[in-house]
Order: sequence, then C-alpha cells, then structure tokens
Amino acid sequence: MAEHAASSTSDTGNLLAPPQLVMSNDPRSLGEMFADLTRETRTLVHQEIHLAKTELSQNASRVVPSLKMIVAGVLITYGGMLAIVAGVVLGLIAIGLVAWVAALVGGLVIAGTGYALVRAGMASFRPQDLKPRQTIETLKEDARWLRTQTR
Repeated sequence: MAEHAASSTSDTGNLLAPPQLVMSNDPRSLGEMFADLTRETRTLVHQEIHLAKTELSQNASRVVPSLKMIVAGVLITYGGMLAIVAGVVLGLIAIGLVAWVAALVGGLVIAGTGYALVRAGMASFRPQDLKPRQTIETLKEDARWLRTQTR
C-alpha cells in the first residue's frame, strides 16, 4: 500500500523537482521522430476532415426527407389558404363590405397567421442539432493526444 502511494506521487511529479531525462530505445533519430509525428498528424487531420464530412452528410441526409415533406405540405397548404382567403373575401363582400376592404381584411388575417407560424418555427429551430458532435469530440481527443506526443 505504501509502495502504491509512493509510486502515485512520483507519477504526478513534484513541480519543483528538476526534470528527469527519459532514455528511449527507439533507433530513430530525433529528425525521423519529428517527421513521423508530422506525417501521423497530417494523416490524423485528413481523417478528421473525412469524419466531419461524413457526419455532416449523415446529418443532412436525415434532414432532407423531412424538408421535402415540409415543402410539399407548405405548397399544398398555400393552395388551401388561397381558397380560404377567397372564401373569406367573398363572404365579407356578401355581407356588404366593399371588395377592396374585404380583400384587405382577409389578407391581414392570413398574413398575421403566417407571421405567427414563422416566429414559432424560428423559435424552435436549433442549428446546434446539425453540429458534428462526434468530430468535435475526436478533435479534442486528438489535441490531447498531440500534446502528450510533443512533451
């Protein structure tokens, strides 16, 4: 138990103690090691870019079918709303309003409803859902790994 406590304090190191040299049995020269580290870092960056592209593509492919249905629904609803506006305007004319006033009232009601729907949609829109979370996490891990490699 005492050995474990002693080894754990030596692992963290004393900040005031002089640095200790660590000898390696690696046959590569320092230049070769840096070249390898540079090559591995470049490969890692390329892999991370590929991962980000893949993740963004997957996120987009999940969104596209929903967007198609939304657009189709909006277009059909638009046609229905035009018919409703025409009916409201004709109804207002039938009860005695001047045609232009009836059209104005119908248009204002529909425009107000549309504005409220747009505001509600904007309030619920979350661009952070499209973030490539996995890529961000692996980039953080890679940065930690790179820091340990350059010490």
